[in-house]
Amino acid sequence: MSLDLPPVAPAVTAELVQGLTPRLRKRLDAGVTKLAGRPSVRDGDTVRIAVDDDTHLELHAPGGTVTSTDAIRCGCLLAPDCLHRAAAASAAPIADSEPEPEPESQSQSLPDAVPPSLGEDAPGTPDTQSASPAEPETPTPDQRAAAQAMYDAAAAVLEAGTDGAGAVLQAELLRAAHTARISGLPRIAASAVAVVTQLRAARGADPAYRLAELTAALREVLVTAHRLPGSTGSELATLRGTARQPYAPDGSLRLYGLFSEPVLTTTGYAGAVTWTADAEGRLYTVSDVVPGGPGRAVGAADRAVRIGDTALTHRELSRAGLAVSGATVSPTGRLGAGAGVRAVRASGAAWREDPLAGLWELPVADQVSRALTGGDGLLFLDVTLTGTVREAAGDCLLAHCDGLTLRLAAAHDHPALPYRDNLRLLSAAPGTRLRVVARLDPSPLPRALLLATDHPSDPGAHLDLGLDRLQHADLPAPATAPAGSSPAPDEAPLHLLRRRVHQAASAGRRVLAFPGDSATDSRRLGRYGLACAGDLLDELHSAAADRSRDVFGRLVPADINRFAHAWLAAAHYTEEVDRSLCAAAWGADPALPPAP
Repeated sequence: MSLDLPPVAPAVTAELVQGLTPRLRKRLDAGVTKLAGRPSVRDGDTVRIAVDDDTHLELHAPGGTVTSTDAIRCGCLLAPDCLHRAAAASAAPIADSEPEPEPESQSQSLPDAVPPSLGEDAPGTPDTQSASPAEPETPTPDQRAAAQAMYDAAAAVLEAGTDGAGAVLQAELLRAAHTARISGLPRIAASAVAVVTQLRAARGADPAYRLAELTAALREVLVTAHRLPGSTGSELATLRGTARQPYAPDGSLRLYGLFSEPVLTTTGYAGAVTWTADAEGRLYTVSDVVPGGPGRAVGAADRAVRIGDTALTHRELSRAGLAVSGATVSPTGRLGAGAGVRAVRASGAAWREDPLAGLWELPVADQVSRALTGGDGLLFLDVTLTGTVREAAGDCLLAHCDGLTLRLAAAHDHPALPYRDNLRLLSAAPGTRLRVVARLDPSPLPRALLLATDHPSDPGAHLDLGLDRLQHADLPAPATAPAGSSPAPDEAPLHLLRRRVHQAASAGRRVLAFPGDSATDSRRLGRYGLACAGDLLDELHSAAADRSRDVFGRLVPADINRFAHAWLAAAHYTEEVDRSLCAAAWGADPALPPAP
């Protein structure tokens, strides 16, 4: 959308769309498109849109977000039940949940107090042998209802595909997300918002749209909604998720800067994250991510980090050190910035010096196993550049790494970020040996997203490839690429199933319901030992084409639930097989538990 609109809460959009008459709902998508071409003016927290010469629409966003239906006002004769208000809400970005607050003191970071266990001789102690074990926690009736509503809404989106999932279906999914959030299910609510964001990007021809991301988000919604009603205990806690990460006291920390990376999301958030490590190799992050666009993603690196009274910027911290007292840390390693935290600048360390050098000493296979089993996804690799290879999304660097042929891709494609330009320059220096930081990209072939590298002509320095721009003068003279890189293995044809999964997410059930024979693809999958994939492919096509007729010979509505189950099984299977193939390509163990 060309309008500069403030984010709108999901519940607001859902309520406005629900209030439309059936006739106006049919015209909602056209209204969204028409509104995008109208002039708008921002005045503080208010955005005014000229619907026509006599009608104006206003969005009031105190605090930057529209949080109530009354904050969207229209001057037309049909207001407040007019099409314009619902169209404006449907065209605006989706407001995220409340920003995660930083703990103001250590006491706020502590979990709720739990009474200590009583000793055996304490008065009033029950007989532990006769006490019955506590029943495992189960979902509440409201959570079961919210999960079912979410599954139905997501199945309807899958049925329609991106072309058919207009503002009305998006609003139903947002309503389900709001219901899930107030029922205590933040994980599935966030996934549903991600699906709507991807749908809008697809329908608006946004260059940031990725079909694989839509498929993954839709699969996450369906699998969570499917599993949650029957889950208990720790599985239920995982499926529920947490709205805010708790911060726990971690005493004093001596940290060494590793690198910084820009953050630019499709949900309208931007900033920077700086990664640091302590002497034992544990990783900690300092983040500055708020609503914003590409300009903020580039400029956030030169903002001061929000910890203590230090004046260090993110760019400086990635090459320096930090001494923190009274530190609070989230389970993911994010440092809190509460009032009780103190931090001062300290000396840093180069990547090839202790203690940071130890991060590159862990075997590559062990790093990949950690990334596949819930780790941070970072890989610390020593590589030798060998050339380039063309992929659908652009050229990738080829590198020799621990006996493997590794593909290094850009971590972000936005032209405001220099990732792609830096990779293009590095491709002109085959034979160069580099120490790099990358993020694992699960694939049947060894593949990672390049985040930072040491300087090609100065091993004591490093470059943050999303923030720093490499120059031709920085490149060494071309060297001869080493021999001995293993050729790419014969890839199993899992794409035959994955392609159908992506097609259904993009074009809906009908694209797989056309007459055709999937037996050839099923037999090919079977020849590679993927008989289960062949069965899933047959069931996917069968469920898509399953249409029965009533006694008068008329087609009855398709069984959306059967198709959603078939699609979910195929999507989950491809993800797990991709994970196993990725581990095999790196020589890693996918079942290895994550490192503490």
